[in-house]
Amino acid sequence: MRVTLSDEARRFIALFEDETGATARDCLPYDDRVVILVAAGEMGAAIGPGGAHVQAVESAIGRDVELVEDAETPSAFVESALAPAAVRHVTLSEQGGETIAYVEVPDDDRGVAIGADGTHIETARTLAARHHEIDDIQLT
Repeated sequence: MRVTLSDEARRFIALFEDETGATARDCLPYDDRVVILVAAGEMGAAIGPGGAHVQAVESAIGRDVELVEDAETPSAFVESALAPAAVRHVTLSEQGGETIAYVEVPDDDRGVAIGADGTHIETARTLAARHHEIDDIQLT
């Protein structure tokens, strides 16, 4: 699937990459936050010492910045997108022409995986659809 970025998302990516030196693969701007998909292996550079890089980006754009690390496989990507929730296992299933990721999460981490008002799991679903053609993520 081809990812189309808004002008705002492109500006945020340019700012993020200039500030952190890390590569951004995608950006989802929301009213109160910005989610940036960071290239695999570059999360440390994105965060910076003591969180300095991500804090500088937050100050520059005036919104909270959430980082998700990219991954090679769809299962690893879903696990990364749901972090910091502990994911025990991801099973991908084809049903009726759709790909669904069933994710086993401990009961104590369900709230973390879902997020306030479902924002965390919805972000994971959006990114998984854009980058790995996963139509839905279901917690088990």
